[in-house]
Amino acid sequence: MKYRTLGKTGYPVSEISLGTWQLGGVWGSSFDGANAETILETAFEQGINFLDTADVYSSGLSEKAVGSFAKRHPGKVRVATKCGRRLDPHVASGYTPESIRGFVEDSLKNTGLERLDLVQLHCPPTEVYYRPEIFGTFERLREEGKVDHMGVSVEKVEEGLKAIEYPNVASVQIIFNMFRQRPAELFFREAAARNVGVIVRVPLASGLLTGKFDQATTFGKEDHRTFNRNGEAFDKGETFSGIPWDSGLRAIARLKEVFPLEPPLALVALRWILDSDLVSCVIPGASRPDQIRSNCRASDLPPLSESEHQIVKRIYEVDIKPLVHHLW
Repeated sequence: MKYRTLGKTGYPVSEISLGTWQLGGVWGSSFDGANAETILETAFEQGINFLDTADVYSSGLSEKAVGSFAKRHPGKVRVATKCGRRLDPHVASGYTPESIRGFVEDSLKNTGLERLDLVQLHCPPTEVYYRPEIFGTFERLREEGKVDHMGVSVEKVEEGLKAIEYPNVASVQIIFNMFRQRPAELFFREAAARNVGVIVRVPLASGLLTGKFDQATTFGKEDHRTFNRNGEAFDKGETFSGIPWDSGLRAIARLKEVFPLEPPLALVALRWILDSDLVSCVIPGASRPDQIRSNCRASDLPPLSESEHQIVKRIYEVDIKPLVHHLW
């Protein structure tokens, strides 16, 4: 495993880290504490030292598992959580200094930690990024010793650009993959200029970039890849990176013509992300230990060649860019 610095936090983090949306089970399943523990242990054994969770993941059970694990490995892992999505309805007016403070206090209880390494706003409405009092609240929580650093998880590049105008924003979590390339145009450069860490989420486009899906593939009814393809439940860009199913499969077929079966396309997709030295870490999820071991192989792969990067760029520009680039 190789390590990079997470912006102004100064934390050395594994370039392949772990997102815990589906920790303890696949999307839509009940939480399996034993499986979660095995996944976390496997990640640690592979050199992963940065764990990204949220208060809404399995109704706080993910935070509890991650916090308990961190306490058993003091000083060895960094815990990042997110807050705001518990608001119902999830609207800008619900984001207040009082609600933010309450969310952080709840995350401290869930994790059992005295101080949270990183707390991120969890994809709030765009209006929230224009309210300095919300970002000031995190500064007060830091002064009180409850939070070490703050960050944001964003849906849109524009939101990330606005967020990094606040001096206390240490990291931005953003969707970036072979099928969502816009962040590399301007955002990465601006983040680097402000020493803001970049955490890449949805790196495999909800599994689309594994190359394992075809027209016959189905998902469970509680899986967002079934019920959120058109943004019925939350931002459409979270599901298959916002790409229509048929269009995504056609682009995958073109990628398969370029890249051999070994390494698997998923590892090529992760390596493609890591080829940007402006990325701090990438946080693929895992519902099984073998997925962790496989994902970590990407850290040891050689960079893609210039010709391979150009081919990926052409496929994106022809098949994908008109569908997503202007939206996020």
